[in-house]
Amino acid sequence: MASADVKLSSLVTAGGCAAKYAAGRLEELLSGFAPAEAEDLLVGLNPADDAAVYRLDDERALVFTVDFFPPVVDDPAEFGAIAATNALNDVFAMGGTPLLALSVAAFPEELPTSMLGDILRGAQERVRAAGALLAGGHTIRDTEPKYGLAVVGTAHPNGIWTKSTARPGDALFLTKPLGTGLVLHGWRRGLAGEAELAEAVRSMRELNKDAADAVRSFSPSAVTDVTGFGLLGHAHETASRSGVRIRLYAASLPVLPGALEVARAGERTGGDARNRDYAGASVTVGDGVPDDLLALAWDPQTAGGLFIAASSDRAAVLEATFRARDLFIGRIGSVEEGAGVELA
Repeated sequence: MASADVKLSSLVTAGGCAAKYAAGRLEELLSGFAPAEAEDLLVGLNPADDAAVYRLDDERALVFTVDFFPPVVDDPAEFGAIAATNALNDVFAMGGTPLLALSVAAFPEELPTSMLGDILRGAQERVRAAGALLAGGHTIRDTEPKYGLAVVGTAHPNGIWTKSTARPGDALFLTKPLGTGLVLHGWRRGLAGEAELAEAVRSMRELNKDAADAVRSFSPSAVTDVTGFGLLGHAHETASRSGVRIRLYAASLPVLPGALEVARAGERTGGDARNRDYAGASVTVGDGVPDDLLALAWDPQTAGGLFIAASSDRAAVLEATFRARDLFIGRIGSVEEGAGVELA
């Protein structure tokens, strides 16, 4: 193939985090695995989180994750950058600092080598921006291209963030707008333009490094990043594993340009239906919440922002800190006694 003739998105059935295995099936699959008996395994499968964490000593713990997916965009360098960002962000979501990354790649042999080189270069740029090194990897032949990273980082054992420790009285924040799945889907169908696509790509390329640094001094109760299960899917995980009720405010949800227009046209991604199947029974939708905002809340995200639960007493200072650093943050809800998720 000639590079100019190849559109990466045409080679896949689902791209980005929308290609994730359905969350409900994943839970069923992992339910048969007993938790590892290891005192120093601080985070493993019981409960699962954004990365595994293993304590080396009283001062150091390893944070390890792997993430890869099919292309979400046609530009090879942008695809590599987005895939790398998505994997690196799992380390930031745990409160860690990435150190080393290895490529995980599956490419059709017919693809031009120059395209594959562009994917790797795009990934390497993001790895360096995260303060880590891209030091090798593994490739296999496949009919559908896929790329991502295995990443190892470090954190203090007492500074690990998990999604299972939200507390009643916390305020909830999101550090990126929602809607990457809707915008990409709409762009492929002519419902979103180049400007909307460019803004979605910019968001997906953005590392959560600066947001994690900004929130660190506030000792957040719980943190995760919003990816393929959508905001409501990840809120469900946080609520169920923390033993709390999460209330989200539909009118406060930040949105990427063009996303609601795609939703109003009746378009949905395949990941939307899988997310509703996974967490829909635990989600209550208030009267008057419009369908487009509900679709936004279920929309599978790629390289989404941090979903943060932090003390409401310090909410105003936290928001001011983000603004002073020219970082995006939106206050989108609260944590209460009870169970489940409400979109009010």
